Amino acid sequence: MLVPVLDDEKHYWVGDDEVEKLLRFGEGWLAGHPERDQISRRYLRHQARLTRAALARLADDDLPDPDATQLAHAEEEAAVERRIDLNEHRLGAVLAALRAGGARRVIDLGCGEGRLLKAMLDGGGFDEIVGMDVSSRALEGAARRLRIDRLPPDRAQRVRLFQGTLTYRDRRLRGFDAAAVVEVIEHLDTSRLAAFERALFGDARPGVIVVTTPNVEYNVRFDWLPAGSFRHKDHQFEWTREQFRRWAEAVAARYGYGLRIEPVGPDEPTVGPPTQMGVFSRE
Repeated sequence: MLVPVLDDEKHYWVGDDEVEKLLRFGEGWLAGHPERDQISRRYLRHQARLTRAALARLADDDLPDPDATQLAHAEEEAAVERRIDLNEHRLGAVLAALRAGGARRVIDLGCGEGRLLKAMLDGGGFDEIVGMDVSSRALEGAARRLRIDRLPPDRAQRVRLFQGTLTYRDRRLRGFDAAAVVEVIEHLDTSRLAAFERALFGDARPGVIVVTTPNVEYNVRFDWLPAGSFRHKDHQFEWTREQFRRWAEAVAARYGYGLRIEPVGPDEPTVGPPTQMGVFSRE
């Protein structure tokens, strides 16, 4: 595998199947290699689209089947929250924040199966709606939910989906009025949070960024959730209100954004709301 990397030459066509070969030959060592990015770029003959796809999958190489695992865990999380219709509260709060910020061009980062994208498309008021996710299977689900292949031309041209990861700078993320990051950051390893911050707040720099994440203090109200458990098996952390506030304030100050934090769902005096939302406005 490393021969074409070392001489930076390919003598045959480089297509999508080369990504699969790279991941197969690199299984068990490439994901953690310090020169992972360089090896991937040279193996894939510096083709940016293929390199991004490979790096996105290597970033989650610790999962045995990232697509299937993500969808299964999402269903479990939805079941935990369904009794209080939290997803509906959350989508409504995010939409309200986007509209209040005057956003016309919006990107949903970690869009999953496209629930927010569908709400934006149906609700109107947005000129461009873009979804990005690391999971190709989730993007296929989003395309089905949006019925992209059946949309009339005037609506279809407003919607776009692409695969990518939150922890790498990506020119495709630039130029948007707003970005939504809905129930996503808690899936990132804490060691990758700084890379996420640099990619979104530092490089892409949309005018408004809406971030939602679970409030772990509220978990005691889910009597069907085992004590000490997170709402989703893939969550790397769930923050208290104070932890989220400290993180959000530090990011806002570091990258020149104003901040307001709002509750989503029933806000109880002792445990707070089930979801906490930070609305960052570029200064």
